Amino acid sequence: MLTARRLQRTIARETEVRGVGFFHGSDVTLRFRPAEADTGVVFVRTDLPEKPAVPAHIRHVVPRQRRTTIQNGEASVEMVEHVMAALAGLQLDNCVIEIDAPETPGLDGSSQAFVEALHDAGSVELDRERETLVIDRPITVREGQATLTAHPGNGENLVLAYHLDYGRHTPIGSQSLCLEVSPDSFRTELASSRTFLLENEAVALRQAGIGSRASEADVLIFGSDGVIGNQLRFPDECVRHKILDMVGDLALLATDISGHVVAHRSGHQLNATLVRKLFDAVARRGLRVETGDTRVEIDDIMKILPHRYPFLLIDRVVEHERCRRVRAIKNVSVNEPFFQGHWPGRPVMPGVLILEAMAQAAGLLIADRIDPAEHVVVIAAIDDVKIRKPVVPGDQLNLEIIGVRIKDRTAHVRGTAKVDDQIAAEATFKFVALDAERLV
Repeated sequence: MLTARRLQRTIARETEVRGVGFFHGSDVTLRFRPAEADTGVVFVRTDLPEKPAVPAHIRHVVPRQRRTTIQNGEASVEMVEHVMAALAGLQLDNCVIEIDAPETPGLDGSSQAFVEALHDAGSVELDRERETLVIDRPITVREGQATLTAHPGNGENLVLAYHLDYGRHTPIGSQSLCLEVSPDSFRTELASSRTFLLENEAVALRQAGIGSRASEADVLIFGSDGVIGNQLRFPDECVRHKILDMVGDLALLATDISGHVVAHRSGHQLNATLVRKLFDAVARRGLRVETGDTRVEIDDIMKILPHRYPFLLIDRVVEHERCRRVRAIKNVSVNEPFFQGHWPGRPVMPGVLILEAMAQAAGLLIADRIDPAEHVVVIAAIDDVKIRKPVVPGDQLNLEIIGVRIKDRTAHVRGTAKVDDQIAAEATFKFVALDAERLV
């Protein structure tokens, strides 16, 4: 279940970190900026035209080897786990991160520099509660010999346990650690633990053109006799870094977690799989913070949207995360008036009406920020439209709208419409708010 146990937080002032990216060798400036409640963590690629935003959420995670990458449209940010770990470890929930390269700075392979910058920036509490997902039943994911299980916990906090096993005949060997994560324990026990790899792995990466500007001083490279050209900060630094990565990857759920997560040989891919399972479990059960109701029925929908029969295409809202996400339902009946002419004998819902249903769902999300009594929100652009599956009588459209950027006068969202588990349509919408009194 989801509950609320503390207020959301952000940093008190801007701060930045500079360095070199491990994978592409980019010179990177990363700037942390304060953000309003319910913004979450959002990366902004300042080096790209229009400065696209990439929300740090499991919905935007894409597969990559040896790191966690998020992507929105054509814009992506690689190796976000150490930045996300620093924010989550310090319980900083809302932050806009401006970055001028496709990857975060690698620095010394840990979260230490990010933690120091964020700590120096200070923090402030916001007037909104932070949701906590309370694990109430075991959820396990597996991949080969790797396993990862989220168990109900004995207390209110998150406890992470990791068993690392590189085998008896490697310089890393076997390491285990169990730690309750808090801002204090993260700073002292995890933040300075560094990325590590075996010497043969480092050689293979360099041959592939990866890590050309990284040296033994930047990451822990283990040869047959131990660490090459560096010294360990902890005897079990490797397993500590694995737990640091877990903190960063679990932060992509965008809620706190109360429970006990146990990992055996897990990596970024399996971490993401568990986060998706947790996210899907919450979505399926329609759960939300105990102080609010997730379901919005038709009477309340009609108070927000001006549409009426035959053009109101939303029947119910089943999930609503303020300014972030809304999931709504449109039941497609054979009695829909458009089926009479589209097409006789073979009824198919017009693609433009699927887009209109997504736009109406987006209107419910935008109303969190833009008052519908004072403004009329109209579509300014629809991009990246893909119609993938016909929608026919008897189908139920599941409409999911993700807020990319919602401001006082403009909104940018990403929408998908699914039937069962298949995508029927998807698109990106941009809206603009006009003063209602000017339209009279």
